[in-house]
Amino acid sequence: MIFWRVKSLDAILATAEKKSLHRSLGPFQLTMLGIGGIIGTGIFVLTAEAAQKAGPAMMISFLLAAFVCGVAALCYAELAAMVPVSGSAYTYTYAVLGEFLAWIVGWALVLEYAVAASAVAVGWSGYIVGLLDHLLGIHVPDVIANGDGLIARMQMAIGMEATPDLLKAAEVGGIVNFPAVLIAGLVTWLLVIGTKESATVNAALVAIKLAALLLFIAFAVPLIQMDHFVPFAPLGSVGVIGAASSIFFAFVGFDAVSTAAEETKNPQRNVPIGLIGSLVICTILYMLVAAGAVGSFGAQPVMEANGAMISPGSAELAGKCASLAAAGTNPLVCSKEALAHVLRSIGHPAVGNLLGLAAGFALPSVILMMMFGQTRIFFVMSRDGLLPKRFSAVHPKYKTPHVITIVTGIAVAIAAAFFPVGKLADISNSGTLCAFFFVAIAVMILRRTEPNRRRVFRTPLVWIVAPLAAAGCLLLFFYLPPAAMIVFPVWAIIGLFIYFGYSMRRSHVGLGIVEVHEEDADAPPQPVPPIA
Repeated sequence: MIFWRVKSLDAILATAEKKSLHRSLGPFQLTMLGIGGIIGTGIFVLTAEAAQKAGPAMMISFLLAAFVCGVAALCYAELAAMVPVSGSAYTYTYAVLGEFLAWIVGWALVLEYAVAASAVAVGWSGYIVGLLDHLLGIHVPDVIANGDGLIARMQMAIGMEATPDLLKAAEVGGIVNFPAVLIAGLVTWLLVIGTKESATVNAALVAIKLAALLLFIAFAVPLIQMDHFVPFAPLGSVGVIGAASSIFFAFVGFDAVSTAAEETKNPQRNVPIGLIGSLVICTILYMLVAAGAVGSFGAQPVMEANGAMISPGSAELAGKCASLAAAGTNPLVCSKEALAHVLRSIGHPAVGNLLGLAAGFALPSVILMMMFGQTRIFFVMSRDGLLPKRFSAVHPKYKTPHVITIVTGIAVAIAAAFFPVGKLADISNSGTLCAFFFVAIAVMILRRTEPNRRRVFRTPLVWIVAPLAAAGCLLLFFYLPPAAMIVFPVWAIIGLFIYFGYSMRRSHVGLGIVEVHEEDADAPPQPVPPIA
């Protein structure tokens, strides 16, 4: 069953050679694409989530997450260079492990991209609300700035104990995150009408985010105080690995490079450079940012009175933070705009506002990239017959895949309206870790089944690196919060019903149809991929 309906690698490569997508991206553009995809909500917002789980030891969490992403990137690099086509891990799995597991991976990628877009929308909302308050004096009411109050009331409605923290969250928390819904709707509209960012604007947005992080490092690192690192790991190894499972979200944008393989000049050389180069650069930046945040301001978790940890993103933590704010205390773990909050707290409010402004400009492009990536995955699955052709329908005027773009936008807006950024990031990670796990397995299998196929880039020490990637993905998955671990199996079960009820009977490979597209007339327009 595992190798059922394997799609011919030769057919996939022939399709790539016949398609008319313009190959215009070089190593610099790919590295910028990777950096743009990686640097986003993860480092700007999830620093607070990581601090709540690991405290100052979140620096180790960054290294652990980077290591898992690094070994996965080496596996991605071999496959992306050898099979330079759209579809990312979905296509690789189809060629190696067969249609059934390819469906699971494609379905997981849908969860990754859509929920990640929601998480970024919530992260953007936090920075914009803070910026409006501190820069312009415009206070956005909590009732339309987050869904903490609604979640707290729902928890008490189903019988959860009404602790003081939960009651406080229900009292002061909001009902809906309207700014997050607004930005999700705006990005959906832009994707439908086909407005494309130019390569120059893309590079400028990457420069803005890099400048913001370098600015943070320049102002925070000189103020490091070693006593802020004590205790270093207040919740032990469980907290460190748990934080790595969450902060993993801060690294995963590198797979956007492999999705752009069909638009890359000399992909056998340039895709690996883009993947690995962007990951190394971002890891160095993240470590410096984490050190600056911990050392200059402090990053100890907020605990219950009995010393128990409060789950990040929970209504209980929102209530505890509201009580602390009322008492005049606002720790890092309570901030929805972590880096800007640190800068304001250490005496640089203007620089904090500038960083918030940079995040406000740059993060919407991450949402655009994530939603663009999902529509591309849907398109490839639809082209294979696994999803209805309607999903790849192109608007007669705008020439964009409007149907699936609108469906995706609605789903992204609903999730962003009611859930905190950390919960969304954890759910997205569950889908991402699944996809990365199967990529690592695919590399090893392909080394055995296709040993003579040309590999311009070979994963070094593949029998060590690939098992480490697979094991690392499993480790981080099982340290995700229980809710995130439950969501993925439920999502997978829904996908199985769709596969066995619809896709299996309409699969082109199952029907014996081997397609080599002479033209790209059925594909949505493929610009230079948007850099976040």
